[in-house]
Amino acid sequence: MAKLGSLLKDSVLYGLSSIVGRFLNYLLVPIHTRVLPVEEGGFGVVTNLYGYTALLLVLLTCGMETTYFYYANKGEYKHDTVFSTAIAFVGTLSVLFAGCVLLFLDPICSTLGYSDHPEYVWMMAVIVALDALQALPFSMLRFQHRPIKFVSLKLLFIVLNVALNVFFYLVLDKNQVGYIFLINLIGTVLCTFGFFPELLKMKWHFDAKLFGQMLRYTWPLLVLGVVGILNQTFDKIAFPLVYPDAAMAKSLLAEYGGCVKIAMIMAIILQAFRYAYEPIVFSLGKEKGSKEFYAETMKYFVIFVLLAFLCVMAWIEVIQRFVGEDYRAAIGVVPIVMAAEIMMGIFFNLSFWYKLIDKTIWGAWFSLAGCVALVAVNWFCIPLYGYWACAWGGVAGYGVCMLLSYCVGQKKNPIPYDMKRIGTYVTLALALYVCMEWMPLEGWMSLLAKSCLIFVYAGVFVALDMPKSFKQRVKSAIFGKRNG
Repeated sequence: MAKLGSLLKDSVLYGLSSIVGRFLNYLLVPIHTRVLPVEEGGFGVVTNLYGYTALLLVLLTCGMETTYFYYANKGEYKHDTVFSTAIAFVGTLSVLFAGCVLLFLDPICSTLGYSDHPEYVWMMAVIVALDALQALPFSMLRFQHRPIKFVSLKLLFIVLNVALNVFFYLVLDKNQVGYIFLINLIGTVLCTFGFFPELLKMKWHFDAKLFGQMLRYTWPLLVLGVVGILNQTFDKIAFPLVYPDAAMAKSLLAEYGGCVKIAMIMAIILQAFRYAYEPIVFSLGKEKGSKEFYAETMKYFVIFVLLAFLCVMAWIEVIQRFVGEDYRAAIGVVPIVMAAEIMMGIFFNLSFWYKLIDKTIWGAWFSLAGCVALVAVNWFCIPLYGYWACAWGGVAGYGVCMLLSYCVGQKKNPIPYDMKRIGTYVTLALALYVCMEWMPLEGWMSLLAKSCLIFVYAGVFVALDMPKSFKQRVKSAIFGKRNG
């Protein structure tokens, strides 16, 4: 339970930048979805290009974040050697990528459909290269348990991003998509300078033998990462290519991209959890009781993300107002996309059985199978069902990954997950969600009734799984003051 407490504390600290950042970016969604016309696909351009950049970032980092944690914790090499070997590889790839994009800018823009705006492409290329370079320094801060510096740099970028968006789109009254990319570029450049103190103190040494070991460990993670990010972004990349009406595709992708932002609250939770959990798992390794810790963490993770899902769905009538009215036609995809995100989080929890025994190839196979399912659903169903196919494609992809990882993992490196209790919470959450959807009430009465259903879920958790020590603290805090 002490380790769970440490996990919770680190999740709060690391999650601060993610939660605050995503929340402030949510505040930008009303601006972008009101200023950028849906008919011209303004927000669809952002959705499409950021889909490409997410994929490119995975390709450039090559899974070196996890590889860095693995070798830094093994202790066979000095930390500075592990870090400098990893970042030398990522840095070389990033510089080569940015150079190639600038050299072949015109044909790339023509292929992507942005011949009229090459500045979109070159700005995003530089942003991706810098983000890839920042990935390992941010990982180093997590390894060294320095959440304050981590959060400070993240918040610097976030605050600057929000302030400049407000300035350009509200103060200057601009309505051009390009300012979104320019602002991102400015913030990324300034954030990069924040790592100079750590990098200047580093004792740089590239170890060829270690590099070979890193490549063998990381290439399955690269496949895993590429396939995993395709599960998240393929719909946004493929939609303009697959949908039969090119003009309509931009508008539909704009609607879908705007409403998916609401579902990304689950991504905030998953990111915060990953930042805290990954270093802890690798530090525990095969210690006695570690598997019980993984199982317990999985149970509480599922409980919490299902609670978050219910909260969003209970207040969706209010939350949807963050998106411009013209973009709300796709609001129905939110619960589907959130379900896919939950499956991705469970798959992440399950993934440690093969990472800890140096069998990362399994993750590549699982992700590849999931990607095939997702691509098939998107490619064949988008022309028929539009963005609904995108949402269900995510469920299909992550569902396959999750099921395969669990089934194989319980044979290769079994962990005693409490499937009965997890199943209880999943069933309860689904039942409460159905009640919310079929509720005949409207307005504030509906919000009140749905909020009561959330308390039902919370009450079950308190009765069944709230730690006794926490219950005792709550009781002493309440009744102790009364007795005093």
